[in-house]
Amino acid sequence: MTENISNDPRFNAIEENYKVIRENIEKSASVSGRSAQDIKFMAVTKTVEPKYINHALSLGIDLIGENKVQEFLSKKDELNLDGVEKHLIGHLQSNKVKKIVGEVDMIESVDSVDIAKEIGKQSVKAGLCTDILLEINIGGEESKTGMDLSLLNDSLYEIAEIDGVKIKGLMAVPPICEDKVKLRSYFEDMYKLYVDFRSKNIDNVSMEILSLGMSSDYTDAIECGSNLVRVGSSLFGMRSYR
Repeated sequence: MTENISNDPRFNAIEENYKVIRENIEKSASVSGRSAQDIKFMAVTKTVEPKYINHALSLGIDLIGENKVQEFLSKKDELNLDGVEKHLIGHLQSNKVKKIVGEVDMIESVDSVDIAKEIGKQSVKAGLCTDILLEINIGGEESKTGMDLSLLNDSLYEIAEIDGVKIKGLMAVPPICEDKVKLRSYFEDMYKLYVDFRSKNIDNVSMEILSLGMSSDYTDAIECGSNLVRVGSSLFGMRSYR
């Protein structure tokens, strides 16, 4: 059934927000010496109703990210996902791995060797190879998930040996910073890690994606080297948590 968009101002707001985000991406990409085509724009769909997600997809968005396994599975049949890439970007518990493997194109939030092993195990069972990003706790925050920097090197090499997964890059959520210089330093540190691992040509590690930047800081992230930004509230409006 077609939604009557004229009666819902949120549809128009999504269109306007999308234009602004695209313009910002183009400007920031230019600052970093790249084009907008070099940057993947992810629409983060946490708590967003399918009708609004579908409207965003109709504008040309071809990548969505969901935080929770159950929420994605409950909404997917209502979404127009032909030609759309799907990522899981939230913390993944081992008991949910079987449910999400094969349902998304990439799991960005791999924060331990153990969860990578479970993804590999379930992927092999399903006859698949799952693309993953390694999530880094770049600020060393106890309240956040992500790999500790001191363990990253050894963990990356160990995960690269696991059947059923392919490391495609790195992801991080830096600490909340009012100081833009400090914020950008986290992004720059992530970019250095990304370039360093990419230069090593490790088997089963392609380092194609650096996933940094959300609604509040995606322009800074792009200028510091990110090539995938995860934007939710700036596109759909502030979330109403359930």
